[in-house]
Amino acid sequence: MKAYLALCQRIVDEGIWVENQRTGIRCLTVINADLTYDVGNNQFPLITTRKSFYKSAIAELLGYLRGYSSAAQFRAIGCNTWNANANQNQAWLQNPNRRGEDDMGRVYGVQGRAWQRPDGSHLDQLRKVVDNLSRGIDDRAEIMTFYNPGEFELGCLRPCMHTHTFSLLGDTLHLTSYQRSCDVPLGLNFNQIQCFVLLALVAQITGHKAGFAYHKIVNAHIYENQLPLMRDVQLKREPYPSPQLSINPDIKTLEDLETWVSTDDFSVSGYRHHEPIKYPFAV
Repeated sequence: MKAYLALCQRIVDEGIWVENQRTGIRCLTVINADLTYDVGNNQFPLITTRKSFYKSAIAELLGYLRGYSSAAQFRAIGCNTWNANANQNQAWLQNPNRRGEDDMGRVYGVQGRAWQRPDGSHLDQLRKVVDNLSRGIDDRAEIMTFYNPGEFELGCLRPCMHTHTFSLLGDTLHLTSYQRSCDVPLGLNFNQIQCFVLLALVAQITGHKAGFAYHKIVNAHIYENQLPLMRDVQLKREPYPSPQLSINPDIKTLEDLETWVSTDDFSVSGYRHHEPIKYPFAV
């Protein structure tokens, strides 16, 4: 929480106004932020200065790991974050590659599970990572990336948190996640949960201890219509200690994640929080 709040305060104090062409809303922006999550000691990075709903973030992660391409698929597992980008993003609605209501196109998990080779066959990046790590192999390229510039026009949104690199040191697994753009009041809450849970899950199914998740953000920003709530409300609140996350120990394979795992397999204890803050969302 201290690192999160320090980043928020840094943006308020040092940020530069930048026009955002996609949303039409100015952003107060800083470049380069690094956050670290202690997954091994289960310091779950759930925001305490406002009530946070962590299960939707986990549901979104599960959808990515399954390679979902439809907002309807995400809704079915308890995540509504893709409804707007699939159905209200004007550029995507006018894109001839869109295949109808709720279609997201080839974004995020589609690239992670079905990266298209020039010959038309698909590469399952996540399967390669899990198979290697399960055998104790780290070839210094245990990477899953959603960033495919050659197919940007085939999806509703370029990925924000775009690349995850796993590193195995002895029997401890670490994760470094890279994010090109971050809506700090709204998106970062989701993103840091997902970094933490991704490392915890992959460590669990590959038989390793979880270490640290390192989260590297290039462009961290607060939208102009979010600034008063951040500056005058959230940053005035004192944080509580981090809660802890419990994951169903019966989750043992990638196939488990693909088939039966749900948000019911995750629970949080010791979560104290302030009142919710309804930040506006920019499409």
